Amino acid sequence: MGQGFDTKSVHITMKRDGIPTKVTPIHQTSAFTFKDLEDIENFYTGERDYLYTRVGNPNTDELGQAVAKLEGAPSGIATSSGLSAILVGLLSVVKSGDHVLASNDLYGGTYELLANELTEFGIEVSFISFDAEIEEHIQPNTVLLYTESITNPLLRVENLKKVVEIAKKHQLKTMIDNTFATPYLVQPYVLGVDLVVHSATKYLGGHSDITAGVVVGSENLIANARKKCVNLGANLSPFEAWLTVRGMKTLGVRMERHVQNAQKLAKSLEEHPAVRRVYYPTFVSEQGNGAIVTIELAENADIDTFFQSLAWIKIVATLAGVETTVSYPIGTSHRNLPEAAQKELGITKGLVRISVGIEEASDIIEAITHALNIAKK
Repeated sequence: MGQGFDTKSVHITMKRDGIPTKVTPIHQTSAFTFKDLEDIENFYTGERDYLYTRVGNPNTDELGQAVAKLEGAPSGIATSSGLSAILVGLLSVVKSGDHVLASNDLYGGTYELLANELTEFGIEVSFISFDAEIEEHIQPNTVLLYTESITNPLLRVENLKKVVEIAKKHQLKTMIDNTFATPYLVQPYVLGVDLVVHSATKYLGGHSDITAGVVVGSENLIANARKKCVNLGANLSPFEAWLTVRGMKTLGVRMERHVQNAQKLAKSLEEHPAVRRVYYPTFVSEQGNGAIVTIELAENADIDTFFQSLAWIKIVATLAGVETTVSYPIGTSHRNLPEAAQKELGITKGLVRISVGIEEASDIIEAITHALNIAKK
């Protein structure tokens, strides 16, 4: 097997049951049968793989292993959503009394999980700027540094080398959400990160038809995460796992077009009179700078008119399908952040996150520009 990214993406189908199928079948079953009581015992001694789909299934295993392979990690598990992947990953490392140091510019759902739910488990969480002096905020009970490789929605590119160095110096674990970058652009585990999570709903699945999550890392940490996933009932259905694996086979070619189009769109909007600021990374990797462009409308542009004038571009509360879409962070993903936090980060009423699709770049630019021209007062 070659080691190229696209080669690994395409050849991720597991061979099972001695049946020479080109694609792994969908094991759409809640349970697996046994010959006798000894055969049941074989599952618990490790001689049989599957018992009950909440505990494990060939399709969900295939997805976890496929993402781990692309990330350069030894092991991975699939979960019911990106947020559940984050939860089981966190709980594989932290417990009551521990402290998590998190970047303050995270996806709003992650912020709520950390700030409102994790703290009910007796886990302390602090949010800080990871551009500042991280070490000043490390406490005696700090066990984990948490951030995103490209932050949502303002697209700050995390200095993963710095985060890993600080963590190793203080004997902390690191966890990175790599959803925006995908392993096509960045492989945090290869850089020394302990756990890498994805909302596979986004680029890994790629077609806006599944909800799934994946966490990858070392064998020991993933074994802990798997226990949490099983006991919390955060498992993914076989069919959604199968769909996600199917989507992953075109991840490289999709990301190449996404990234090319995003670069062109970002450049085209830099001088538009209705745009106050364009957020787009200057360097993520040799493969490109990501597929999201975030813009802040100028004071002379009406946000409602902009959204009403998008023609064929859909308004959604998600991202990363093959079609171009737009979302409104302050009204969806980041609406529950405290107002002070919104203001500090720059989540304003004029902020628009554009998920750039794989259509013709000229058509995307024309549609966004058309809406901006109409919105301009």
